[in-house]
Amino acid sequence: MNITLIGTGYVGLVTGVCLAEMGHAVFCLDVDERKIAQLNQGIMPIHEEGLEALITRNRAAGRLQFSTDIAAAVAHGPLQFIAVGTPSDEDGSADLQHVLAAARSIAEHMDSFKIVINKSTVPVGTAQKVRAVLEETLHARGIACGFSVVSNPEFLKEGVAIKDFMDPDRIVLGCDSDAAGQQAREVLSELYAPFNAPQKRVLHMDVRSAELTKYAANAMLATRISFMNELAILAEHLGVDIESVREGLGSDRRIGPAFLKAGCGYGGSCLPKDNRALLNTARKYQQQLHILQAAETVNQQQKNVLLQKITTRFGADLSGHTFAIWGLAFKPNTDDMREAPSRSLIRALLEHGATVVAYDPVATAEAQRTLALDLQDHAHLQAHLHFAAHPLDAAQNADALVLMTEWEAFKKPDFPALKAKLQHAVVFDGRNLYEPSELRMQGFEYHGIGRPL
Repeated sequence: MNITLIGTGYVGLVTGVCLAEMGHAVFCLDVDERKIAQLNQGIMPIHEEGLEALITRNRAAGRLQFSTDIAAAVAHGPLQFIAVGTPSDEDGSADLQHVLAAARSIAEHMDSFKIVINKSTVPVGTAQKVRAVLEETLHARGIACGFSVVSNPEFLKEGVAIKDFMDPDRIVLGCDSDAAGQQAREVLSELYAPFNAPQKRVLHMDVRSAELTKYAANAMLATRISFMNELAILAEHLGVDIESVREGLGSDRRIGPAFLKAGCGYGGSCLPKDNRALLNTARKYQQQLHILQAAETVNQQQKNVLLQKITTRFGADLSGHTFAIWGLAFKPNTDDMREAPSRSLIRALLEHGATVVAYDPVATAEAQRTLALDLQDHAHLQAHLHFAAHPLDAAQNADALVLMTEWEAFKKPDFPALKAKLQHAVVFDGRNLYEPSELRMQGFEYHGIGRPL
């Protein structure tokens, strides 16, 4: 099939590349000329395992192209995927300007039946708005083209997005019940047929249900994380190891182990933004999502837990103290710094007078850019933030090590060498990556999340 992806961000790029890998002719469109130029030069705009190799292979095979030519993108084929960003507005709602602009661009250039597929994460009712834009623009042109608007939300985890696309838990297709909607359902069922075996993974539903399904999934994940983080705080007061509790909970088949890891809070491009958007939707309908609001509140509090532990140990005035930060991205195997807990902690440490030396295996360049924006009005703080090229370099003469991201490279460091580098053998483990008894045997003072002292 000929397929167009509008937007070469995380979702659009992974979706387009994976569909090209399945043999389809994919046209990836973006209005960002610099990004398109980089992609055509083989420069990756994001870090995702396996992505560069797939792009190289499919471009060479002629199945994948990158362009800023909107007319060519719309003419390319009957399937038009919208995969643009939906950032949070000031009130927490999803900003749909890019989604609606993409729909308008499609309508301005289409001259035959199109299936317009919302891949972006959007609130309930967005398909109706897209449909209205299409109708209005086509009417203004005097064109009587048919179309169908489909909700096909993504469920990709950063770091394993290609695997998630190729071997999905489910594929949600929200289609209308009219003739155009049924035609879209048949075409998309054929498109996703290779991913639908050996078990039935395609879930057919109405458009509005599909739109809510994405938000509901992220709300559940956020709630599980915040639930464990709240229990972890209680566990510290009770002298209980939250990791033992986690194993007990996760072994229950009704609960399962996923997203039950206590830590220093969730971040990234999805959970914070999407949860705020869902809360905003509820408010518009005079409803309160008490559990999700609590999950959001707990997460904001959790991002301060490590700072509280550090100031309890070293005092509120951290002037003259240096802290090594291992891990900057919000999770491993990505360079995504959006709402990463490291950003909150680094700024707070600097504001308390500390010097910070940070290291991340992949995200250093993105962290430098992001933190420069965070601190752009505080040049005196920026002077105390440094980045290291090696994890042990970050630890050189630091008063303590603070682990923020559970990268594989951090799981089994050379502890004797680390201890020799640090001024004080103190570790604040924001992801419960280490076993407290093991570190204490090696002479470290260990502070985890919900781990007994």
